[in-house]
Amino acid sequence: MNSLKLSPRFLMLTGMVLVAALIRLLPHPPNFAPIAAMALFGGAYFNKKAFAFVIPLAALFLTDLFLGFHNTMWAVYLGFILIVGLGMIMLKKKSVLTVILASVSASVLFFVLTNLAFWATDTLYSTNLTGLAVCFTAAIPFFHNTLMGDLFYTGVMFGLFELAKAKFPQLVKVKA
Repeated sequence: MNSLKLSPRFLMLTGMVLVAALIRLLPHPPNFAPIAAMALFGGAYFNKKAFAFVIPLAALFLTDLFLGFHNTMWAVYLGFILIVGLGMIMLKKKSVLTVILASVSASVLFFVLTNLAFWATDTLYSTNLTGLAVCFTAAIPFFHNTLMGDLFYTGVMFGLFELAKAKFPQLVKVKA
């Protein structure tokens, strides 16, 4: 096997993404989940771009097998992919400020994309600007949990990995 794939860094990053995905299976307030955190984390820390997408997407898909799918899952996965890219771009230089900005940006991107998809594909709202406004207005109460969950889980994942890097130098030197 390729020693790069089994490096301590790769195993740690993969393990953290899998644990975050498993947290989705535990009871939690609506939209307070580590989805954006997993995507940002993968984009920011996996040095091989393929792993940055594949590992978090696989973890998301595995938990969705238990949670179920709906007709706008395409928007969830598209948003997730875009957030991985956001992590790659915004978090080349990691700081508390860039992590917070990336997390807030991810929350807004996910909110807009998934609610736009729901409005466009569901019959609950009329397919005009009024219906779009009503759809987004109805979704606003859920945005608070999305934002808080994204900030919380992103802070935990990035903070834990930075602490682990400080304690275990092999997490810094070996690329994953």
